Amino acid sequence: MKQINRSRIARVSLTLAGVIAVAGLTAAFKDKPAAATVNVSVSDKPLQRSAAAGLSYSHLVKAVTPSVVKVVTTGKAQPVGFEGLPGFNDPMFRRFFGEPFGGQPRTPAPRQQGQGSGVIVSEDGYILTNNHVVDGADEVKVGLQDGREFAAKVVGRDPRSDVAVLKVDARKLPHLTLADSEKVEVGDVVLAIGNPFGIGQTVTMGIVSATGRGNMGLDYEDFIQTDAAINPGNSGGALVDTEGRLLGINTAILSRSGGNQGIGFAIPANLASTVMTSLIQDGHVSRGYLGVMIQDLTPALAEQFKLKDQSGALVGDVTPDGPGAKAGLKSGDVVVEFNGKKVENSRQLKLRVASVKPGSAATVKLLRDGAPKTLSVKLDELPGEPRLAKAGAGADRTHDALDGTTVGDLGPRERQSGRIPAHVKGALVTEVQPGSAAAEAGLRPGDVIQEIDRKPVRNADEAVKLSERETGGKTLLKVWSNGGSRFVIVEDGKAG
Repeated sequence: MKQINRSRIARVSLTLAGVIAVAGLTAAFKDKPAAATVNVSVSDKPLQRSAAAGLSYSHLVKAVTPSVVKVVTTGKAQPVGFEGLPGFNDPMFRRFFGEPFGGQPRTPAPRQQGQGSGVIVSEDGYILTNNHVVDGADEVKVGLQDGREFAAKVVGRDPRSDVAVLKVDARKLPHLTLADSEKVEVGDVVLAIGNPFGIGQTVTMGIVSATGRGNMGLDYEDFIQTDAAINPGNSGGALVDTEGRLLGINTAILSRSGGNQGIGFAIPANLASTVMTSLIQDGHVSRGYLGVMIQDLTPALAEQFKLKDQSGALVGDVTPDGPGAKAGLKSGDVVVEFNGKKVENSRQLKLRVASVKPGSAATVKLLRDGAPKTLSVKLDELPGEPRLAKAGAGADRTHDALDGTTVGDLGPRERQSGRIPAHVKGALVTEVQPGSAAAEAGLRPGDVIQEIDRKPVRNADEAVKLSERETGGKTLLKVWSNGGSRFVIVEDGKAG
């Protein structure tokens, strides 16, 4: 989906580790500079693993904590109903920003604040945090350990991995070097640094409990699990190794009480870095697309496909004329290696494909009827990646005619489910924020935006570009819905 606004993570059946009083608000991308780059340090040096326990980590804490910031968000609250959310009645999962039992929506408040954490990863002010920390924020400020405070703009958000990138206007900032998170091992000592409960910067210690965790409700997951104490407000903070390198971005906990119970999750540095680079350079996340339907192997399937074990991703279907089909992939193939990296399961293959830049060639090693085979495939770009149109929260905002609206491309699935004729071209409205100017104008999910100010819209990218404006005003939309087209006027100032 291309997004002009935000993408909710409220339906994720997990406990997010950020204290976010802002719910259901607007955040978005700033127009990217023509040649934006980020200079981050990366170290793949192996850890010096030893059974000897350290007596103190104070030297490490002094080195890394200046790079971890407090993130404060401000925005206009919207009603949020909790009735029917997946997993809400399960005591294992509790939202940190309140428990309005009874399924009644909240009363809108004029202004609300939320707090989380972030990690400076470049000396010129790029900061990694979680999407759910800044989702819905009109203003974002970051506070450094030395007392300095900066207005931050949201460079980009990726709801599918829960990564967001902020930028502050500063130079020579303390920043962390990124570790190669694929080299982490269960049992490695880690420190979690963040701003729990808004009480101030806090450091906790634990070990890596597991790697490659998934099933948390996001599209792209490869979580590092740790027993280092992570609490509300730690979201977006740093998980560092004993070399002081950024191993991951603290994101979620599993808890019966809403507080730390020793099961926390962090987005690996490799995944966060890939998303960050794409957001900065492209303005959105460009993910590779192979064009196959895949599944995990079971012992019974492994036996049927003449495999020694359950490692690999089983290809169930191949999209006609897709990259995989053109390379020669077939249903029944088992992908065991992608671009020189071993594939253990379908989720891992999905991550490996997504991390490759579209248009690049990749090597695929597979087993076909038990016999090894190697193919070369040129990846396309994954359809439906998010686009956000208005300026990021914080500094240098501009106005956006469709602030509060999420749009996506029209594909065969969308046309079929929405009964949209083939001749209708445009951008599909997938979400409209309650109380936004677009909602007040009558725009609804399922509508197709065909024109913006008399200019044709062919896809979500064009809707994003045409919706952006430097000053407020009225925007004329031609919208298809319920079998016909109509015109609506969106007034930027008419938000409920």
